[in-house]
Amino acid sequence: MARRLEPLTLANLAELPVPCRACVFWELDPVAAKNASRTGDTELEKEAWLSQLLLDWGTAGFLLYVDDDPAGYVIYGPAAYLPRIQAFPTAPVSPDAVVLATGRVLPRYLGLGLGKLLVQAVAKDVLKRGFRAVEAFGDSRWDGPGCVWPTDFLRAVGFGVVRDHPRHPRLRLDLRSTVTWRSEMEAAVERVLGVIRPEHSPPRPITVREVLPREPQRLRHGPSPS
Repeated sequence: MARRLEPLTLANLAELPVPCRACVFWELDPVAAKNASRTGDTELEKEAWLSQLLLDWGTAGFLLYVDDDPAGYVIYGPAAYLPRIQAFPTAPVSPDAVVLATGRVLPRYLGLGLGKLLVQAVAKDVLKRGFRAVEAFGDSRWDGPGCVWPTDFLRAVGFGVVRDHPRHPRLRLDLRSTVTWRSEMEAAVERVLGVIRPEHSPPRPITVREVLPREPQRLRHGPSPS
């Protein structure tokens, strides 16, 4: 099974799962999202949001393909571009962190470690940009695909609770101090991936082997998921 990661862009936005491609849960505040849903403008709002974020900040998500079929995705970015954050009881996020907003792995690909792979891709990108951490809001009562990560999944991939709540705790992954996590995650994903098919046509997508080094290196300093 060949796997590859590509940055989320306007060109491949339509390849998100049907419920997600027009969802503006994170992109708009609750009132604006309700209005957009009533007028049927959610797809246009999501396109406008992604276009602005790409222009201002750069890559804000990844699509994961398995044998050329979309298998999962992840969206992340600065808190200022995710108005829904203010509706969470455990907000705000720390100023040194990027927010892991949402993501999903399609049902047929569950159990392959792809959710962990998506989180690792985000961590790699965020670290290169100079941020110290990734934070996310969990759902401790998660019972099926939704817009918020299951708390148990976030804990399983190395996040720790920084502000507890019975329903929506805020969790954090410190990137500059989790050398053990990085090494274990990279090794685990390498075992899952197998052979990666390279992409040669421009613009060249980010391959999994570029996101995850073949041999884990120690740092000097420091959805739906499977």
